[in-house]
Amino acid sequence: MPDTTTRSKQDIEAEIAAARARLADNVAGLINEVHPKAVVQRGIDDARGFAANEFANAKAQIVDDRGQLRTERVLLIGGALAGVVTFLALVRNILKGVRKA
Repeated sequence: MPDTTTRSKQDIEAEIAAARARLADNVAGLINEVHPKAVVQRGIDDARGFAANEFANAKAQIVDDRGQLRTERVLLIGGALAGVVTFLALVRNILKGVRKA
């Protein structure tokens, strides 16, 4: 269906200028998005957000809503750490005994 409205030269030039401005903004946005410094900064921001979230999750496991330590959790973690240290010490002593023989 043909367009029956006629546009003036100024209307066409204004449309072209607006399209050119939109295109320039889109290109500038793409350049900023793929620029190495922008990519690095987004990676840093993502890592900081992830670390802050994980720290908050870990803290929530040890501290209750009132800010007091959850002693049962602290004791459980301490016991687990003591078990790991004991296991590693035993493995080390066994390996030393195997090497001497």
